[in-house]
Amino acid sequence: MTTKQVTTKKKAPLAKQDKQSESERYAKVSLSASHMGAILTDSFTSSIIPKAEIPDVASALNDKIKTIQAGDMQPIEAMLISQAQSLQTMFVTLGRMAASKTQLAQYTAFMNMALKAQSQSRATIQALTELKYPKQATFVKQANITSGNQQVNNGSFDTNTHERAHVKEKQHSQNKLLEAQPNEWLDNGTKAATSGTNQAMATVAT
Repeated sequence: MTTKQVTTKKKAPLAKQDKQSESERYAKVSLSASHMGAILTDSFTSSIIPKAEIPDVASALNDKIKTIQAGDMQPIEAMLISQAQSLQTMFVTLGRMAASKTQLAQYTAFMNMALKAQSQSRATIQALTELKYPKQATFVKQANITSGNQQVNNGSFDTNTHERAHVKEKQHSQNKLLEAQPNEWLDNGTKAATSGTNQAMATVAT
């Protein structure tokens, strides 16, 4: 009686598979907009809101991203309004700090920061306005409307220049035909009748 040997494929160690899956998870997190935003938010707000966990912040941010991607721009409008108001508060605070300084260098430093906050607040309000009321692109066709004796030439500059030069040349050649040569009379092709006052003069045959 013969027995068959059953060969099985070698599986990777479980620890190696876990390591690969863990690396993939970290890679996805490092490229996730919601997680990166949550990490940066935590760096500034952890001392103010210490109980906010990064995964929860990332989940809330991801929900907001999906809302905006679906076409609802209300979260963006709320954010811009909040930023404009915060920058306005910074402008007032820095302006008051500048007014309390007696040294020119300190006064200039605080006033420059105040004016920068004011400029950013104005830019944020402009962005909010353009988001709420986007500019409409207008396409205007040319309309040749004349009032009285006017002429509109839509041709190219070279064509119009050539035509004007041709007309001037033609008029100049016509004027030459009408000009009298020195010491000569213009001949209109008809013979003048003899005057009845002086019969001595007669028509001279040509």
